[in-house]
Amino acid sequence: MSDKRDLQQLSVLDREVELTKEFIEAYQKNGHAIVRGAADEQEIAAYREVIAELVKELNTQNVPLNERDTYGKAFIQIGNLWTHSEAVKRFVMAKRFAKIAAELMGVKGVRIYHDQALFKEPGGGHTPWHQDQIYWPLDTDKTITMWMPLVHVSEEVGSMTFASESHKNGFVSKQVISDESNRTLAAYIESKGLDVVNYGAMKAGDATFHAGWTLHSAPNNPTDQMREVMTIIYIADDSIIAEPDSNARKNDLASWFPGLKPGDVAASPINPLVYSRE
Repeated sequence: MSDKRDLQQLSVLDREVELTKEFIEAYQKNGHAIVRGAADEQEIAAYREVIAELVKELNTQNVPLNERDTYGKAFIQIGNLWTHSEAVKRFVMAKRFAKIAAELMGVKGVRIYHDQALFKEPGGGHTPWHQDQIYWPLDTDKTITMWMPLVHVSEEVGSMTFASESHKNGFVSKQVISDESNRTLAAYIESKGLDVVNYGAMKAGDATFHAGWTLHSAPNNPTDQMREVMTIIYIADDSIIAEPDSNARKNDLASWFPGLKPGDVAASPINPLVYSRE
């Protein structure tokens, strides 16, 4: 893959998306939102080519789908693609997306935690209910994930499903993504009477945003097409590393905040500042 060739073809993603006060308030109330057309058709088509090619190069999953556990059936997962490609770096570092993230959270600036390609294979299984932030060793609730399909996602596959206002309760369970987390958190959602929202079909370049504590899941992929999604996780630029209280958080501290320790600002060389009002 020639990054020089790709960079010449790719938009710099400098167009800004304007968010209304009401939209931001709704996100902060519900813990999730959708921004239709966050990237346009031409932009996403060009970036999709380089991202999909890189996922193919980096994917090491060779176990047949029917032999994997629930987590393994949910998606092919590859993180920090931006460190492998200048073209993907341009996408992940885009000010357009970072500004949306900062405005939704109500913070002055954001850093990259990491990116993840989440490609759900044809016949791939559901993604169980979970909270992202049980994995993250951070002493803040100012975290947000952008989830953007690189291809059209039909109604039968749909967006992720969110439990509205669940982020307000913070930590619910330490269970990692699994059949157990699905049962426990589905029961929690029912017991609290939380509204469950799915945004349905999404075009390539649409994007959902959700808070780190927002409970969410995703349906299986009954189609014969790969569900190609790129995600970017943002954190407030003054976030502090917390003492990891689980193996999952210890692993994330080592992987995504190299050289840092509890009490440090979460700003390693692979957590660049990508947007600041100042």
